Amino acid sequence: MTTTIRPNGAAEIARAVARGDVSAEDLARAALADIDARDGDINAFTDITRERALAEARAIDRARAEGQQLGPLAGVPYAVKNLYAVAGLPTRAGSKINAAGPRATDDALLIERMRAAGAVLLGALNMGEYAYDFTGENAHYGPSHNPLDTTRMTGGSSGGSAAAVAAGFVPIALGSDTNGSIRVPAAFCGLYGLKPTYGRLPRTGTFPFCDSLDHLGPFARSVADLGLVYDVLQGHDASDPVCARRPVEHVTREIAKGHDGLRIAVATGYFRADAEPGALAALDRAAQALDVSDAIDIPRAAEARASAFLITNAEGSALHLERLRRRPADFDPDTRDRFLAGALLPASWYVAAQRFRRVFEDLMAETFSRYDVILAPATPTSAPLIGQKTISIGGKDVPLRAHMGIYTQPISFVGLPVAAVPVREAAAMPYGIQVIAPPWREDLCLRVAAALEAAGLAKSA
Repeated sequence: MTTTIRPNGAAEIARAVARGDVSAEDLARAALADIDARDGDINAFTDITRERALAEARAIDRARAEGQQLGPLAGVPYAVKNLYAVAGLPTRAGSKINAAGPRATDDALLIERMRAAGAVLLGALNMGEYAYDFTGENAHYGPSHNPLDTTRMTGGSSGGSAAAVAAGFVPIALGSDTNGSIRVPAAFCGLYGLKPTYGRLPRTGTFPFCDSLDHLGPFARSVADLGLVYDVLQGHDASDPVCARRPVEHVTREIAKGHDGLRIAVATGYFRADAEPGALAALDRAAQALDVSDAIDIPRAAEARASAFLITNAEGSALHLERLRRRPADFDPDTRDRFLAGALLPASWYVAAQRFRRVFEDLMAETFSRYDVILAPATPTSAPLIGQKTISIGGKDVPLRAHMGIYTQPISFVGLPVAAVPVREAAAMPYGIQVIAPPWREDLCLRVAAALEAAGLAKSA
């Protein structure tokens, strides 16, 4: 079959393949050729699954020719952060150490679900070492470059995932988010991202970072595609002990409801104190587009962020302690030193941080008794330059890595669902807005995200 069109969005691709307007194999070959031609400048991919992609695409084309019903992602190319197990590849998790380990014998569960829906896997994507990163830089594989300005960071740790989607290599990609690793790259690269409720999506077959904070989720260039892939990914799995036994709640049909009737507030206080003017202007534009005037000061957010830091350091260092003893020279020095610092934390601090988690959950539950959705900035700045070490916050220069998650960490600390929504003025670099909802209400996140998308806040991205 000869390709007559090359659709861009996941939903558009699946419809075109199902109609026979384009073959899945031709789409896969075109995407692979694009990666070959341009990824040298972007550095999104660490592994290309070329033969697998073509085999999966041919299987889709055969199924269509035989009159079989195709899945909702039939022929859609995608890629995954390289902490997802991909059969035949080492599960790098952004590290040198894992790259020399055994190759995976099975796919991560979410990859199995994507394949069952007809999606075509093109490869594994660059990331910050062991997911402990907000920059998208990697000492072993090089930095991912922001497709909107290749001198700038993608954000991390899912930097390759964001770069692959923003560059147009794939319409969707899978990442992970512990303290902001979907929301920060989505903001820097002008994309939509979804961090579902903690426990919503099973993490089976992925390399962990901080078990009590780790989430998985997708990136896309539209809210419709974000909802489409999220619906495919849902479902309980007993292999992940924190994966909740909840019914699959399809959001695709909910998105069109928009924000009418929802009680929405804009986070103030902590969530405005250290943002640069552009980030605040983006938040104000979003509030204006939704006709939102209510503001709310989320109590004790700074303590939530500090507690998230302690838990991350303690759990991450415990996971990697044996690697730190055996192969300290094979870590990125920045990552190694943060893990070593975490290993020295008193156990009483970790316990206190976990206890405060329940306190903050109760505070957020009270907040959501008054509002359905809260808007907040995703990052205090737009994408910094690759190699930049500090940013200016509140008139002071502070370490960049530690401060890019100041607005995302309090939210993932208690596992709330969040959609990241891009806001961009003309040719300027984008900012991101967090659309935050109560637990298990991803539908509300995506309804408001769709309303912001319809308002045209990111049309130039």
